[in-house]
Amino acid sequence: MQRIVHTHTPTREQMAQNKYLAPIAHRFLSPELWRFTRRSVPRGVALGLFAAFIIPVGQIFLAAFLALPSRANVPLAALVTFVTNPFTLPFWLVAANKVGNLTLGLDMAGPALARAEAQAGAWAMIVDFFQMAGTTAFGFLVFAMVAPSIGYLVAGWVWRAVVSRKRARRLKAMEARLDQRLGTQ
Repeated sequence: MQRIVHTHTPTREQMAQNKYLAPIAHRFLSPELWRFTRRSVPRGVALGLFAAFIIPVGQIFLAAFLALPSRANVPLAALVTFVTNPFTLPFWLVAANKVGNLTLGLDMAGPALARAEAQAGAWAMIVDFFQMAGTTAFGFLVFAMVAPSIGYLVAGWVWRAVVSRKRARRLKAMEARLDQRLGTQ
């Protein structure tokens, strides 16, 4: 997993050469923004998820800009924004619409009432479209508020699990070397 993340994340130099990021490229060269630490990884995941759901275009740039003041991992924040990509967008649209309807408490009587009030024909379709677009946008706002919190917690737990696993392996290897030196096995 770590190898996949490292191969698909942009390098510091690639982001510094981007024409949109050139005015603030000197800030991106700070090494603390590119290290994978226990604090920067969950922050990067949370900011990436927020940027992925809050705006449909320019998510990577928003995540990178938000990562600067919060000292989050910039490449991870940029990578996590790909949770909403052209292939997964239909799923997220349907899910956001369902969450928006559920959260706002809209039922199927709403479009029928709006359609009756707007008379008939094209106005009914326009009212239905704006109601569906509004609930979908509200669903994306809910996702933008809930997903970063969950992502932050999960990234923190995964980070702790990975670090403790590496530490256990290191201790086991050190114990094996010590047993080999002492001649006890």
